[in-house]
Amino acid sequence: MSDPALDTVLPRASSVPAAPARPAAGALAGDHAIEALRGFAALLVAYFHCRQVTWIGMGAFHTSHASLANPGTIAAWLTLPVAWGSAGVPIFFVISGYCIHRSGAARLAANPDFRLDARQFWLRRFVRIYPVLLAALLLTFAADSISLTLAPVSHKILDIGPRAFLVNLFSLQGVAGKTYGSNGALWTLSLEVQFYLLYPLVFALRRRLGLGAVVTAIAALNVVSALTLQRHDLIFFTSYWFSWMLGVWVAEARVRGSTGFAFAYAAAAFFAVAGCVAFHFGQYGAFQLWAIAFACYLVKVLSRPAATGGFLTSVFAKIGDFSYSLYLIHLPLFVLLASLLYRSALQPSIWPSFGFTLAVLPVAWVFYRLFERPAQNITNRLRSR
Repeated sequence: MSDPALDTVLPRASSVPAAPARPAAGALAGDHAIEALRGFAALLVAYFHCRQVTWIGMGAFHTSHASLANPGTIAAWLTLPVAWGSAGVPIFFVISGYCIHRSGAARLAANPDFRLDARQFWLRRFVRIYPVLLAALLLTFAADSISLTLAPVSHKILDIGPRAFLVNLFSLQGVAGKTYGSNGALWTLSLEVQFYLLYPLVFALRRRLGLGAVVTAIAALNVVSALTLQRHDLIFFTSYWFSWMLGVWVAEARVRGSTGFAFAYAAAAFFAVAGCVAFHFGQYGAFQLWAIAFACYLVKVLSRPAATGGFLTSVFAKIGDFSYSLYLIHLPLFVLLASLLYRSALQPSIWPSFGFTLAVLPVAWVFYRLFERPAQNITNRLRSR
């Protein structure tokens, strides 16, 4: 999931001035890398969902014996890695933990007695998240209301009643109900909110006990939660807390100037492949392995000298600017387009999935300008005080 955590650390160049504690130039380079990674992860998850909504799938496509001489066949096979597109979710969790904790980690390094202002932290998170979430839920209601009038109705659309609306507004999906309407991606946002609620406690424990003890305790809690809750389809933040804490670990390593361990890239590749293999036996275990892989990768990437990056990096960084908006609204828009154009029937051609994704990107950018950017500016003003 895209999360708005980065704004806790630094405003973007076009935002209001940053807080007085100015990061080093290396941190600015790291922020550009973080934005690009957020954009990549958001686009990966969005296209993963679009492929599910519009296309018959690789298995059915393969049995159709499509000719390799057909450009559509080649394009379809090139999307094969997207079958593991849900890896974008643990990427978001690690990035979220990193962005939320980096500022606090720097202050702790300068002053071991520094105490986090929990009320200010929660206020900024509330302002940053909830106006945009409310707008996304209303957009989901409008899109799904249209989709429900077009038979056959997409199986992606769940309840859009007031109870489901409130369950998602208060981030209780997974515990007190399901995600709202067709917006199944919202399951991760409830976990993010729960992470934020407990972060002041994590910060206090880290200051008192040290990072290693806190990460070890949360890793153990992660296992217990998976065995007791996840197996019963209860989605609670404790089952994914370890991936978020990996981001906290990366933030501490970044502040110390660590370049990671010698075989970090090799370890990242190993755990990424292991996650892809584990995915065929269950999504939960794959998420944990992908989170470890990305943490190994991130700690090395952030230690590299500043670089302008190539064309793709710039594109992903631009998408990273509105990745939260893209994440919040892409699924109901994909379902609406599929209902309008194809009556929710899966298509044998891969091309509609590309077209739908390109169509939704500018809509997400407009949504960002209308709803997310104002909330972002208010959060920056609160922080600067």
